[in-house]
Amino acid sequence: MSGPEHPPEDPPACHEADAAPACHEPGARTGSGAGHGAGPAATAAPGARWTCPMHPEIVKDGPGDCPLCGMALEPMAFSADEDKSELRDMTRRFGFSVLFGLPVVVQSMGEMIPGSGLEHSTVANWIQALLTTIVVWGCGFPFFVRAWASVRNRAPNMFTLIAIGTGVAWGYSLVAALAPGIFPAAFRTGHGSVPVYFESAVVIIALVLLGQVLELRARSATGHALRALLDLAPARALRVRSDGEDEEVALERIEVGDRLRVRPGEKIPVDGVVVEGRSAVDESMVSGEPIPVEKGPGDAVIGATLNGRGTIVLAAEHVGADTLLARIVARVAEAQRSRAPIQGLADRVAAWFVPAVLVVAVLSFVAWAALGPDPRFSHALLAAVAVLIIACPCALGLATPMSIMVAMGRGAGAGVLFRNAEAIERLREVDVLVVDKTGTLTQGRPVLTAIERFGDRSEEELLAAAAALERGSEHPLAAAVLAGAAERGVATLEASDFEAVAGKGITGRLDGAELALGNAALLAELGIESREASERAEAHRAAGATVSFLVRDGVIDGLLVVEDPVKEDAVGAVRALLAAGFRMIVLSGDAETTARAVAGRLGLDEVIAGVLPEEKAEVIERLQSEGATVAMAGDGVNDAPALARADVGIAMGDGSDVALEAAEVTLLRGDLRGIERAHRLSQATVRNIRQNLFFAFAYNAMGVPVAAGVLYPSFGLTLDPMFAAAAMSLSSVSVIGNALRLRAVRLDRGSAD
Repeated sequence: MSGPEHPPEDPPACHEADAAPACHEPGARTGSGAGHGAGPAATAAPGARWTCPMHPEIVKDGPGDCPLCGMALEPMAFSADEDKSELRDMTRRFGFSVLFGLPVVVQSMGEMIPGSGLEHSTVANWIQALLTTIVVWGCGFPFFVRAWASVRNRAPNMFTLIAIGTGVAWGYSLVAALAPGIFPAAFRTGHGSVPVYFESAVVIIALVLLGQVLELRARSATGHALRALLDLAPARALRVRSDGEDEEVALERIEVGDRLRVRPGEKIPVDGVVVEGRSAVDESMVSGEPIPVEKGPGDAVIGATLNGRGTIVLAAEHVGADTLLARIVARVAEAQRSRAPIQGLADRVAAWFVPAVLVVAVLSFVAWAALGPDPRFSHALLAAVAVLIIACPCALGLATPMSIMVAMGRGAGAGVLFRNAEAIERLREVDVLVVDKTGTLTQGRPVLTAIERFGDRSEEELLAAAAALERGSEHPLAAAVLAGAAERGVATLEASDFEAVAGKGITGRLDGAELALGNAALLAELGIESREASERAEAHRAAGATVSFLVRDGVIDGLLVVEDPVKEDAVGAVRALLAAGFRMIVLSGDAETTARAVAGRLGLDEVIAGVLPEEKAEVIERLQSEGATVAMAGDGVNDAPALARADVGIAMGDGSDVALEAAEVTLLRGDLRGIERAHRLSQATVRNIRQNLFFAFAYNAMGVPVAAGVLYPSFGLTLDPMFAAAAMSLSSVSVIGNALRLRAVRLDRGSAD
């Protein structure tokens, strides 16, 4: 089954700023080019359009790069075929940058160590120049392409900083290596050589490439969630021909109106209506409810849900992109494109910082060339180089990743996994927490919780009789009864004449007695009435349980109560979250009576029940349109669209793979208290990132005037590029040290940050 052929709505052709007028021109990606944050789905359906995850107003008719941020565009219609060419390209570039850059770094460090055998020499400089040129212009070429695009579109971004920093360090060092005679004596070392900064250029390129590789891998994992959804549907189906014979066909060949046969244990291929047969269908993928739903002629069935023991024939109503599963995929893909990464803060700062640095560099060059001492050109060049080197984005590149890396380690120790920086940024702003019921608040599996007697037989005798009947059934309720019997040590008995009554229950014989176990419909078929039994059963149903009547020789012997119990830690966790200021809403595909019963036990008043997966996403959208910042906590396939649409999706660690991959935060222990821990860690991390960004720019901003020479007229001081690089390194050290403080953040309620 393939994803939707077209985007849900036809977007406007182009709405980007005048600064980038060519947004709607189709074109291939520049270079071999992995883009900043490029997505894994580099292929799309024919005629698909492409957009920028950071700037959704940018729309093109083909692949390319965003003219505003340099990010590689992603197809608006998801493709089941993953193209990892960009990830492979960036990985290869990173490998070569390490291979050719490591000797440059080793040589540079060796020159500082007397007797290392790596002392400065002209030949060593030439070798460094060659290797650095390969790294900067070979491995880092895509960054320069995007930097040029940012200049052309008057939209400076991180690529502008990277290109300026590495380009200036490389260009200056190349001149120093090939023409050292043009530099004045004041800028020579004690050995009479001119220092070079090739290692700065290769280290920056390598680090940025590593960041690209990690980001591409993360986005590839996001694509896996969509592919996992598509894989839920069977690849082939049995189509009933006009002559009544079955033929196996590929899923994409099924058309509306086709009659399809679904055998026991098979997945339903497409959305349709049952026309023949009866069976219980496991719709937990859609509803979250673990108990299968009985289906017969006229009942609707959903593609990718699991058929039970009966054989049914259905008429296909929705196929291809129109199925519920395909719409879920479209919803998840659309929601994933809507994220705005925290790195946008750095880009916003770069929008004014980059032009300011360039202006200062030019002015300092002009001032030194016109008013400086001889040799004026050399002094002017060194002043401009010092300005640009001190503005190099090493610390800026580390500001977010270092905090995120430390925070993720801290969170993992507390049972919280963040997928990316976006989740950490957004979680701190969440004010509405939407939680799924089944598997999130409850354990997600039916459990026998009570047995009620109506006669002289003990609970053990009633359970033994029920278990004897259920041994021949594969229904989840049967599994709950059998598990309950095993836990209580009830002896296993053998029933005979077992018969399943579709949609009602089971009958059989035990020790000469006629037994029946089922719902109220089975009692009606057997002509049995009991007001007391009905009232007791209704009381259990109102509390969210499922009730089965045990009948012996036409008389109700007892009730067996099966329910999905609330998690042991849920009550305390909900209280803590409410105390933390969250507005909590229970969102469930289950019946409203059951959902409200569970919510009531936890002290929650807001309940939205009976919703399909895409309707869950619509609920999230409605809350967001009201101004709320929404987190969604869930564990099932049916939660995937809502998890993706929410500002932050939170998955239970014991949930489905699709939920885990669609969410940005995973609670490893399935403990709801992890949400509060994650929230506190988010607050501390974003605060730490902002501090890091301040450090990243503060040292540089203070050093730029000195590098430009403002202290020279009064004190005769200039800033050698070597000290400019040192200041740049100091800002990086400050960023790293500040990020490491996150390891000590306490996440328990009431503790200090």
